[in-house]
Amino acid sequence: MKKLVFTFAVVIAAMQIHAQEFQGMAVYESKTSTSDFKNRMPGNRDITPEMQKNMEERMKKMFEKTFILNFDKSASIYKEEEKLDTPGQDGGGGMRMMGSMMGGGGTFYKNVKSESYTVDKEFMGKEFLIKDSLPDLKWKLESETRIIGGYNCFKATAVRAVSKTDFRNFRPKNEDKPEEGKPEDKDKKTSLMSNLEIPKEATVTAWYTPEIPVNQGPENYWGLPGLILEVNDGRTTILCSKVVLNVKDKAQIKEVAKGKVVSQKEYDDIVVKKMEEMREMRERNRGNGGNGGGMPMR
Repeated sequence: MKKLVFTFAVVIAAMQIHAQEFQGMAVYESKTSTSDFKNRMPGNRDITPEMQKNMEERMKKMFEKTFILNFDKSASIYKEEEKLDTPGQDGGGGMRMMGSMMGGGGTFYKNVKSESYTVDKEFMGKEFLIKDSLPDLKWKLESETRIIGGYNCFKATAVRAVSKTDFRNFRPKNEDKPEEGKPEDKDKKTSLMSNLEIPKEATVTAWYTPEIPVNQGPENYWGLPGLILEVNDGRTTILCSKVVLNVKDKAQIKEVAKGKVVSQKEYDDIVVKKMEEMREMRERNRGNGGNGGGMPMR
């Protein structure tokens, strides 16, 4: 009986979605664990406990975001929910730049029919328009099920290449012990970025619902027989908290057109090169007696 009711619900949803002018909206909460960063943050005797607490609160704010996905039968736009910042809490230029590397920083347009995406990004005062093909995720459909927001969901897993410019993918380096024969330099000041590395791949677990039979999901996740309601790559979880089908106030689902057009690889190379230049500049400043402390924080 339960199987019959579920099948009927899927059929009704499919009829709604194939109606003219169909559009839906989903709200996602993105959260990245920062516990390994807190335990491995470089020490600095000049930082007071109050400053440390303030830094951790700002990091938490950057790693916890709300996004809105507006979708129709073939395309979607995914954008961070606009919020008013508290005066004086913007965290300075360095923190704003890091914030743009937390999975947000623009309007992500995804067209599953043409298997392409477009996203606008701002980096170091320059506007870029990334145009590229959607990743070919080799999803493995599992039999495990669960309920999310009242929807019957199925599990799927995949292995994806990680982005060099998404700070959520960074991991603290395994440098718990100094090199053999070399004493640990406790007075050495290092930046947060110099203590991080990035893996080449990440295992992704997704939960999708055939009750909403659209080939869509958050960010650049797609390719499953139903709307993706949850994604987890071990450190970052993106969970759908609300779904509205056949919305009355329809959004404009179209790609943005402002910025220098580049591929994803070209954009990644630009960011990596600039970050390397900044690292070298900090090293030179440290050698000249500067603090070399990394990103500026007001």
